Amino acid sequence: MIEVRQLRKSFGPLIAVDGISFEVEKGQVLGLLGPNGAGKTTAMRMLACFIRPDEGTASICGHDIIKDPIGVRRCLGYLAENAPAYGEMTVGSFLNFICDARQIKGPDRRRAIDRIVPLCSLESVYHQTIETLSKGYKRRVGLAQALIHDPPVLILDEPTDGLDPNQKFEVRRLITQMASDKCIIISTHILEEVEAVCSRTVIIARGKVLADSTPAALKQQYGCSLEEVFRKITRTRAASAA
Repeated sequence: MIEVRQLRKSFGPLIAVDGISFEVEKGQVLGLLGPNGAGKTTAMRMLACFIRPDEGTASICGHDIIKDPIGVRRCLGYLAENAPAYGEMTVGSFLNFICDARQIKGPDRRRAIDRIVPLCSLESVYHQTIETLSKGYKRRVGLAQALIHDPPVLILDEPTDGLDPNQKFEVRRLITQMASDKCIIISTHILEEVEAVCSRTVIIARGKVLADSTPAALKQQYGCSLEEVFRKITRTRAASAA
């Protein structure tokens, strides 16, 4: 459902993403890991058609990110790093705005909102303006807008950022429940989250893919915890680059 082919993106002299390639199938949850500045967010923004690659391409559900960005956006739910929203809107009005943008109308809209509000635990703040919400609730609103059209592919950048432990558990459980019939990429710095929800892990640093395997296989290969695996792989790459 996701095919990435030699994606490359530079910002002036900085090479943010340097020819990465991978595939993600339906039923997989891919954890995209890397140190700060590794290129994770840039890669996700290219897949979501927010920025255009310098070279290479990718397809989402058969839609090319360069040739058919509208087709990509229709089958994709994207939670951005900072989950931007209109602060003066209430949660309810914002979700209705997203339905307008997604062309969800009539009974389908009512069903979509009735499904997503309890799914993301937004009942208590539905009539509250977004600017007055806590960071955790703002993150839930961002997750709700990514899920409201029930897309087959999800790209979630730090989905549990700002959530308390109970909220993190609920979001992880939700991702696990959705995994069987969706294709999901999540970026996170929480390695226990990777082990909890991800069936596969891609580690990148300095814009390059350094490892692509399951969390269990990586731990077995290196004979240590996933955190230690991450440090070994990314530090070795940093040392060799230096």
